[in-house]
Amino acid sequence: MQPFLQRLAKIADCYVHAYPNAGLPNAMGGYDETPEAFAASVKEFVTEGLMNMVGGCCGTTPDFIKHLADAVKGMPRRELPNNPVIS
Repeated sequence: MQPFLQRLAKIADCYVHAYPNAGLPNAMGGYDETPEAFAASVKEFVTEGLMNMVGGCCGTTPDFIKHLADAVKGMPRRELPNNPVIS
């Protein structure tokens, strides 16, 4: 997901959001990633200034969202580019 967000963040003159899964599904279709690991992974995207809004999709629970909200609280949102350039 990170390379796509990096590209999109450079060219999108609108807000960027992502709702990643709690990792990849296991052989039984469940998700093994912990809320802490999920929050740390998504926080990297925010730290890089790649998105304006974050959330969670498949495999996430309210506990995942709480950890995510705590991890990114007070962090700056992505600035919209003045002159988006496709490169």
